[in-house]
Amino acid sequence: MKVIKLEELVPFLKRNKIDGVQIGELPEDAGATRETRESLDRARIEAKEIVVKAKEEALRIEKGAEDTAKRITGEVVELEKRINAKQAELDTAEKRTNEKQAQLEKELVAVREKREEILQKLEKVSGLSKDQAKDLILKGWEEKLKGEIARRIRESEEDIRAKAEEVAREILVDTMRFGAVDFTAEYTLSTIAIPNDEFKGRIIGKEGRNIRSFELATGVDVDLEEEGVIKLSSFDAVRREIARVSMERLIKDGRIQPPRIEEIVKKTGEDIEKVMQKAGEDLCHSVGVYSLPIDLIKMLGRFKYRYSYGQNMILHTLEETKIGIAIANEVGADVMTVKLGCLLHDIGKIVADKEGSHIQLGVDLLQKHKLPQKVIDAVASHHEDVPFSSVEAVIVYIADAMSGGRPGARHEDFEEYLKRIKTIEAAAKLQKGVAEVYALQAGRELRVIVRPEEVTEDEMTIMGANIRAEIEEKFPTFPGQVKITIIREVRTVATSHS
Repeated sequence: MKVIKLEELVPFLKRNKIDGVQIGELPEDAGATRETRESLDRARIEAKEIVVKAKEEALRIEKGAEDTAKRITGEVVELEKRINAKQAELDTAEKRTNEKQAQLEKELVAVREKREEILQKLEKVSGLSKDQAKDLILKGWEEKLKGEIARRIRESEEDIRAKAEEVAREILVDTMRFGAVDFTAEYTLSTIAIPNDEFKGRIIGKEGRNIRSFELATGVDVDLEEEGVIKLSSFDAVRREIARVSMERLIKDGRIQPPRIEEIVKKTGEDIEKVMQKAGEDLCHSVGVYSLPIDLIKMLGRFKYRYSYGQNMILHTLEETKIGIAIANEVGADVMTVKLGCLLHDIGKIVADKEGSHIQLGVDLLQKHKLPQKVIDAVASHHEDVPFSSVEAVIVYIADAMSGGRPGARHEDFEEYLKRIKTIEAAAKLQKGVAEVYALQAGRELRVIVRPEEVTEDEMTIMGANIRAEIEEKFPTFPGQVKITIIREVRTVATSHS
């Protein structure tokens, strides 16, 4: 029997009607056998069965799709119904809310009207206005609570006072702790011991040429009158220190002659400059300042050999700066501004060959080196010559006062103090028409009372200038400025007739 493959049957099926129509017989072929025709008949039957099953499956799928579509459509419709119902509920609730709001507003207006009506009736009955009634009530309560208020105020003041004392005590302790310095004051003695008086002759030299060369090279005066010692005197502490060290080196070397003196003095001056620069660097670094110009550092180093009322300047500056830093940290001020203000507040005392107070000289120097304006202002006001411009300026002033005013910090010869005060007062008493003169604040303020019948207001200005010139002539260098106040009092007395 011949086997017919499916691929050979499909083209034949496509050329014949299958869907409910009899498939045509194959044409007679001389080569076709009975078995072949039977196979073809079976194939036709199987093909029709396949077609029928396919149609049934298609109908089933179509019906399932229609059912799914109907179900989804029903769900959408149901969802729309629920949404519409919810919207209707919201609209109803909003309507009720609006109605309630309108009702409340009406009631509020009614309450206000009723309140005003009651207040008007009260004012009419009591004879008091609304403000008067309010003041009366407040005064009544104030009287009732006056004792309670006073008690609470006293308690608050006592509490604040107790806490303030405790905080102030802590600040002072911390400040004093930070003010403790580990620098050693090197009080430069201008007295040099010599082995025997033979050295005096060698120091004087033939016809005094050695001592003249020494005084010319160092700028100091040499006193050989006291036995066993040589005294060196000069208003410049640095010169005096150079002279002291130079003299010690000459005595040790033994070769005392003009060329050797000049050589030793020059070498000693260079060494002292290095020592002062190192002292300035140590002073800056000990308070955390590292960016100052080298010229200012060198000038700060000169504090090593300078004293103010017996207090070494480098110790005073270090102590004051540490106190200022401690206070600035406590109150939250600008610490760097306070550091620089404290460190440089007395820098004007080192400026040489210029006239003016050390404050103004210091301000000019700092402006020249372009330091921050807040630092310059702090230096300018540390003696209250100008008003304080910032809290940092006040801290610099306080730190300076604490360091210089503490017991034992400074001292002055009492006779010299009285002499200075009397000299200042005498400068004013020389003027015509002066009645009384008072020197105050260690000579920093001079009050002059004049006779009004002898001195006019215009003459007062001239008198102030004359007194200032007299003081400047008598005191070429003076710690701070002298404020001169001239007072001219005029009194008029009239008596009525009885």
